[in-house]
Amino acid sequence: MRVLGIDPGSDTTGWGVIEGDGRHYRLLEYGAIRSSQRKKFPTRLLQISNGLEEIIARHRPEACAIEDGFLAANVKVTMKLGQVRGVAMLVAERAKLETYQYSPRLVKQTVVGYGNAEKHQVQEMVRVLLSLKSAPEPQDAADALAVAICHFHHAGLTQRILAAEARMKLTALSATRRRVSR
Repeated sequence: MRVLGIDPGSDTTGWGVIEGDGRHYRLLEYGAIRSSQRKKFPTRLLQISNGLEEIIARHRPEACAIEDGFLAANVKVTMKLGQVRGVAMLVAERAKLETYQYSPRLVKQTVVGYGNAEKHQVQEMVRVLLSLKSAPEPQDAADALAVAICHFHHAGLTQRILAAEARMKLTALSATRRRVSR
């Protein structure tokens, strides 16, 4: 499976693409879409949209994992982040990607083992988990990679739960058929 991780930001939107089998993963590419605060906000949203579309076309991921929003002290900042997240979700939906959202706390808990981990700790664990020589820069890209890694861990768990439920239903169905045929 190939996953695009996105860390939405109105100035810098981090992204990273990793692929794996649920237990092992490897980095394909990462980066950031930077937009100038001097540009009108709708123009910046368009730039983010175009950048994400180009990344999706180049890497053809099967899923998109987006960091969920959080409440910033400034309501305007929270609203802008929500709009950037909306653009990212729209781009993913247009590309027919399954989209998943993970809270910053869950991402940190999954990748670092501590939900209140600091940015540099996330960067270092991403470096270790992806066997990189240096920590991914900028931090927004490292955060996006962490979101993608988080998705691999949680998607794998979900798939195992669904498989177990299917086996249980099949076993129950077989037992019912044996009783009926007697």
